[in-house]
Amino acid sequence: MRYPVNNSAFPDVIPMAGRILLFSDIFPPKTGGSGRWFWEIYSRLPREEVLIAAGRGAGAEAFDKTHDLKMLRLPIEMRTRGIRSFSNLKHYLKLASMVGKIVKREKITAIHCARNLPEGFMAYLVQRRRGTKYLCYVHGEDVGVSSTSRELAWMTRRVFAGASMVVANSNNTRNMLLKEWNLPEAKVRLLYPGVDTKRFSPVPASETERAELGWTGRKVLLTVGRLQKRKGHDCLIKAVKTIREKHPDVLYAILGDGEELPHLKKLVESEGVADHVQFVGEVTDAILMRCYQQCDLFVLPNRTIGKDFEGFGMVLLEAQACGKPVVAGASGGTAETMQIPETGRVVNCDTPEPLAKLLIEMLDNPAELKAMGERGRQWVCDRFDWDALSRQAASLFAEV
Repeated sequence: MRYPVNNSAFPDVIPMAGRILLFSDIFPPKTGGSGRWFWEIYSRLPREEVLIAAGRGAGAEAFDKTHDLKMLRLPIEMRTRGIRSFSNLKHYLKLASMVGKIVKREKITAIHCARNLPEGFMAYLVQRRRGTKYLCYVHGEDVGVSSTSRELAWMTRRVFAGASMVVANSNNTRNMLLKEWNLPEAKVRLLYPGVDTKRFSPVPASETERAELGWTGRKVLLTVGRLQKRKGHDCLIKAVKTIREKHPDVLYAILGDGEELPHLKKLVESEGVADHVQFVGEVTDAILMRCYQQCDLFVLPNRTIGKDFEGFGMVLLEAQACGKPVVAGASGGTAETMQIPETGRVVNCDTPEPLAKLLIEMLDNPAELKAMGERGRQWVCDRFDWDALSRQAASLFAEV
């Protein structure tokens, strides 16, 4: 995705108190819902009051020439996040020292950490040395993974104990923090991700555009996201075999790349559905938008894999903003993105049978699909537009 380049796109700049350092490895041009979330929030804050320390990576230097945010690029990325390894401990201490110097030089009053690990633990180390306040974002799957390791759980508890505020991306995540991590209610705040409803908007169906996508004469199910086990692409691929019996023109279009790609391609062949599954890969923002706008139904068949689950699901908001009905797995916080059953449905995606049954039922009723999409557009505009959410974020930041 490309992004607006400066505050001129947002005439109502949010006033702030103090100077903020956003500390995040995942930030554009790296793809990911959390990175897009941070961009949309922090690009709406006054330039003189925000500094961003983001991770390095391919395309970062070129990207930073396209906007006017004040940026620093640091070697934040870590393959493993514990501190028992000497090399990892050394990395934490080195980054904490670098961040501490930035805090002092730039007169930072609060650090905003993208995750509990590694960013939150580095901010915890900075606080121990300099007393700098920090807040920590939690996305759900991050603390789920931390809970599987005594070492990571210990580190995460230190992060939460030192944080002035912990920001949950959904009620599902918030309840996890209260019940499983025993955080006090006063410390945990809810802030939903959102969508730019001006950019993500409906357009009439276009046979020309559908032809360019290879969708002529097809009923298109679309999934957008990294190819990970928890996303459930394999469940829908298996469901396609049943769906095509009732809807032989069905096509499942998959946008994204990731570690599951080889497995999914083999599954398509073994299931005999190569004519009904399209791997689109990573695409430009223009093609992504076209796919959202021209598909018939958006599906995120997410499920829980161990402690890994979908914390929220920004793609479900984007699809609804484009006037599309949505279906998501009954796992994590995805149900909070929709108004059930008016704009979308949830279904167990541990096995393909319930998903196939629901999708056949929905494809059987195109008039209701259209009505659901229209209601979804209004739902998202009323509750998840970035301008309103950014003001909510600013009020939380002022408390820290």
